[in-house]
Amino acid sequence: MDPELRSRFNADFTPEKYAALLRCVNETEKWPADFRISETPIFLTREFTDLVTRAANEIVDLTRTAEFARHAASAIPKGLEVPNESAHPNFIVVDFGICTEGAQLVPRLIELQAFPSLFGFQLLVLHCLRKAYPAIPRNWTSSFGGIKDHAYIELLRRTIVGDADLENVILLEIEPEKQKTRIDFAATKTLLGIRSVCLTKIKKSGPQLFYERAGREVRIERIYNRVIFDELLRRPELGIGFGFHDDLDVRWVGHPNWYFRISKHSLPFLNTEHSLPAFFADEFPADARIDNYVLKPLYSFAGLGVDMEPTREKLSALENPSNWILQKKVSYAEFVRTPGGPKSKAEIRMMFIWPENGEPILVNNLVRMSQGKMMGVDFNKDKTWVGSSIALHED
Repeated sequence: MDPELRSRFNADFTPEKYAALLRCVNETEKWPADFRISETPIFLTREFTDLVTRAANEIVDLTRTAEFARHAASAIPKGLEVPNESAHPNFIVVDFGICTEGAQLVPRLIELQAFPSLFGFQLLVLHCLRKAYPAIPRNWTSSFGGIKDHAYIELLRRTIVGDADLENVILLEIEPEKQKTRIDFAATKTLLGIRSVCLTKIKKSGPQLFYERAGREVRIERIYNRVIFDELLRRPELGIGFGFHDDLDVRWVGHPNWYFRISKHSLPFLNTEHSLPAFFADEFPADARIDNYVLKPLYSFAGLGVDMEPTREKLSALENPSNWILQKKVSYAEFVRTPGGPKSKAEIRMMFIWPENGEPILVNNLVRMSQGKMMGVDFNKDKTWVGSSIALHED
């Protein structure tokens, strides 16, 4: 990480500036952030920026091969396949732990997902950081490839809205007003003008879907899909007027099948300099030390069900071992210097947009910082200089 800018930021930091950051984040949109915002971004050197960019692009390139397509063919659980799958996903995010190798910081693949991340919120975070901490140089940015804010928004618009009228495009979620990511839904509304609609408010007529707006039924042509199947399956009490398996006259952005095809299911296939050994639980080598691995359910989200201390007994007790993977543990680097406190560690999420009739484009990033055993909130209670943030690098 860039030591000079880190030192300058820490010396210039005050609680009042952090309070200004929180006010900007939490008072700009309809909903506040329901998760902790870190006091600081991380500052990447050119060398690390180049390294993590190459690593992310290499992994995305591997998901476009015929060999990967064969691997992903079995990814979708029985009964959950959705018709009219698109030729490719519209979003891919690749998560790297920032680790130490010798004296160097290196990215190590933790997870990946063909599912939207906080594409609206991260632009808000960038603007709020610049406002709260004006000493951050203006030529330090979170985007890649020289993409500017207006071009970023237009790429999002082209991918999500396309040629449709705005009222015929919705962001679909389960009770969006209750989700932890609701601030991103609000930011997306501000940037693109599309509304968040609860899954339970959708009506079906033939192959078409409708939602109510200002007392009238409006046809849905494009769905910016934020529904996570894991949550949907855990909520059988929801009254839903259509099925994902129905043959619908809508365009999914992105299509739900890709949530499964590019996911933790992909990790045993990916073999790069920056990936980690991973095995389906029913294929885990008999001579491997299981305490060197993390046990993860394939299709849970936000760290649910992850077991940091698996055993052979736990493995034998799994009801469906093919729905779990074991991934080799990494040691996160404690590299973010804080003013007088313990150093923080971090993961960086590399965020790709893949428009129709286009190529996947690395556009932005998200950072999660921690001082606990894992990155989640439950492992970082009562800690500071942890939480959601962003990585900046010199443009």
